[in-house]
Amino acid sequence: MKGIILAAGRGSRLYPMTRPVCKPLLPVYDKPMIYYPLAVLMQAGIRDIMIIIPPSEEGPFYRLLGNGSKWGVNISYEVQEVPRGIADAFLVAEHFVGDDSVCLVLGDNIFHSPDIEQIMSNAGNKNQKGATVFGYYVEDPRAFGVVEFDENGNALSIEEKPRFPKSNYIIPGIYFYDNQVIEIAHSLKPSARGELEITDVNIEYLKRNQLHVVKLDNNFTWLDAGTADNLLDAARAVKSVQDETGRYIACLEEIAFKRNYISQEDLNSLADKLKQTLYGQYLMCL
Repeated sequence: MKGIILAAGRGSRLYPMTRPVCKPLLPVYDKPMIYYPLAVLMQAGIRDIMIIIPPSEEGPFYRLLGNGSKWGVNISYEVQEVPRGIADAFLVAEHFVGDDSVCLVLGDNIFHSPDIEQIMSNAGNKNQKGATVFGYYVEDPRAFGVVEFDENGNALSIEEKPRFPKSNYIIPGIYFYDNQVIEIAHSLKPSARGELEITDVNIEYLKRNQLHVVKLDNNFTWLDAGTADNLLDAARAVKSVQDETGRYIACLEEIAFKRNYISQEDLNSLADKLKQTLYGQYLMCL
C-alpha cells in the first residue's frame, strides 16, 4: 500500500501567518503539522509515501523531511500546480500509486488514539476490496461530509455539507482505497465550486457496495488545524495528552523504532542531535 499526504493547500484561512510559510510546516505545539499525518501513515505500516505540495515549496519540505530515510521510510514529493480538490491528489500521484492500493491523509488533520496502530492497520488490510473510511461523531456536522447509517451500521448515504444532516457522523480526512480509486478519480466532474470532491469518490464506492465505514469510539481524537482557532485548540490538545500520558503524539523516531524501521543505534544518533531539547531528551529515554 502507498501513502499520500495532501499538503498543497494555500492556507488562506490562516493568513497572514501562512504568507511566509506553507500551512503544513506550521507548528502544532512541539512539532510541525506535517508530522501528524506522516505519523498516521507510518502507524498504518506504510513506508512508501508521496507528499503533494504547493509550487516553490520543495526546499522547505525537503530540509525538514528529506527522503525519509532517517525514519526508515521513502518520501517523495509532487507539486500540485493548481488546487483542484482533494480527489485531484489521485491524479497528481497516479504514477506513484501504480497498481497498488493507497491511503490518503489530509495535511492539516491530526489523529490520535491509544489504539491507532491497530485501527489503521485493520483499515489498510491489503486483501480488503473497496474503500475504508471512518465515521467520527461531532455535535454540528453541517460543515462536513455526513454519512447516514442503517440499523445495522451500514452506510446508506453520504452528503457534503448538508443543511439538514441525517446523522452526527462525519468522514474525517483519512481514506483507504483499493486501486479502483484511480479510475474513479479520472471519471469525476468538478463540483459547483470547481473541485474534484472526495465525497464523490466515496459515493461511487457506496454505489458499488464497496464502501466500509468504521465508526470511531470516544477514545479517538480527530482535529482539523485549518483555522487559527483550530490550530490553537489542536496545540492545546496535543500538549494535554502528552502531559497526561508522558507519551509524545506523532513522534516519528519513536514510531520508526517501535516498528523496527530503524535500529537502537539509529535512534540514539537521532536523539543525540536533539539532546538540548525536550524532544531529544524524550528520544533518549526510549
